[in-house]
Amino acid sequence: MSVRLILLLCLLLVPLRSVLAAPAGNSEPLDHIVAVVNDDVILASELEERYREVRARLARKGGQLPPEKALRRQVLEQLILERLQLQLADRNHIRVDDETLNAHLERLAADNGLTLEQFRQALEREGVDYARFREKVRRQLRIQRLHQQVVRDRVKVTDQEVDNLLANRKAWGMDATRYHLAHILVPVPDGASPEQVARAREKTERLVARLRAGADFAATAMAESAARTALQGGDLGWRRLEQLPERLAEQVRHMKPGDISPPVRGPGGFHILHLLAVREGQAPRVLRQTHVRHILIKPSPLLPPEKARRRAEQLRKRILNGEDFADLARAHSEDTLSAANGGDLGWVNPGQMVPAFEEAMNRLAPGQVSPVVHTPYGYHIIQVLGRRKKDSTREYIRARARQVIRRRKEEEALQRWLRRLRDEAWVEIREPL
Repeated sequence: MSVRLILLLCLLLVPLRSVLAAPAGNSEPLDHIVAVVNDDVILASELEERYREVRARLARKGGQLPPEKALRRQVLEQLILERLQLQLADRNHIRVDDETLNAHLERLAADNGLTLEQFRQALEREGVDYARFREKVRRQLRIQRLHQQVVRDRVKVTDQEVDNLLANRKAWGMDATRYHLAHILVPVPDGASPEQVARAREKTERLVARLRAGADFAATAMAESAARTALQGGDLGWRRLEQLPERLAEQVRHMKPGDISPPVRGPGGFHILHLLAVREGQAPRVLRQTHVRHILIKPSPLLPPEKARRRAEQLRKRILNGEDFADLARAHSEDTLSAANGGDLGWVNPGQMVPAFEEAMNRLAPGQVSPVVHTPYGYHIIQVLGRRKKDSTREYIRARARQVIRRRKEEEALQRWLRRLRDEAWVEIREPL
C-alpha cells in the first residue's frame, strides 16, 4: 500500500477543521456554516476540502463520477455522521494517548516498508503537515474505539449459531469460494409503515432498471446508496457467502459475474447486488494459536475507570523495568482463574478472545508487552509467550465460522446503530446542495 493511498484513506475517514475566514487580502467571502449537528457546526470550507479529496480519489480510480450535487450530498452526510460519532466519543471519554497513536503510525509506516521517521518525511514531501496528520489519525482511532465500545464488544456468538452455520457448510460456500461484490442500499427505517416500505421498493426497482439498462453501478451507488460503502462505489470487496446475511447469500449463489440482482430485502432496507468476479480457493487447514498471558484490572465503584487505567499503566511500567510478569499477575490481576498461573491463559485460538484483546494480542511479537488494552472486562496488560501452527481442520473451521458470524453480526449492528444515531440527532442543513 502506498503512502499516498494511506493518506487518502485516513483523510476520508476523519472530519477536517478549517479556518473560519479567508486569508487577508483574499476577495472570497468569509467561511459560513452549511450544517448544524447538535451543538457543533460543519463549515463550507470543510465540505469543500472533503469534496475535493473524495473527487480526487475517485478520479484516480477512473470510471464515471456521479453528478456533483449527489456527490456533495453524500460527502456532507459522511461529515455529519463522523461529527456525531466524535461527539459521542467525547461524551464517553474515549481518548487515544500518544503511545497508542505512535504505535499505530509505526504500523502504517511498516506497511510501506518505512520507519516512522521515513514515513513522516514521505508525508512532508507530499506537502502534508505531519502534526495535523497525527491528529486526523487520532480521531479515526477514536471512532474505531467508539464502534468497539457501543457495537463490537456487545456482539455475542453462541455455540449453537456456530453449529447451525457448520450444518449448512456446503450450502453456504464454506469451500473458500470468494465473490467480489458491490451493492446499493435503499434504506427502510425501523418500524416503517407499509407505504414507506412500498416507496423504498419502488425506488430500488427503478434503480435496478437503470442499472440493467447500462447505468454505471459505481456512480449510481455514490449518488443513491445509503450504505457506508457509497463513496467507494458500493464496493464490498471479496466475500464468502457465509459472510453475507442469509437472504443476500442466497441471491449471490444464483448469480454470474456481471449480474445485477433484483431488489433483495435485507438488513437496513432493500439491497441491489452486483457480482463483479468469482474466485475459487482452498481454505487452509492450519490453525494459528497464540500462547498468551495477561494482567486484568477491573474498574469498580471504589476504583473509577481512570484510576483503574492508571493502575494498569503503573504495573506495565514495572514489567518494562524488569519486574516479573507472572509475579505481578499473581499479586494484582483480578482474573482469578489465570492469576494463580501467573496470568497464563494457555494456547488460544482465533475468535476465542473478545475483539479488542485479540487485536492487541495479534499485533505483539513473542515476548512483547502490549500497551494497556480496554475491553468490557476492564484494563489488560498482555504478553505473547509464543505462537504455533496446529494442523486441525475441525478446530480451524469452527474458529473461522465463529469469526464469520461475529463479523456479520457486527456489521449489521453497526449499520443499525449508525442509522439510529443519525435519526436521533438534531441536524439542520443550512445550505441546499
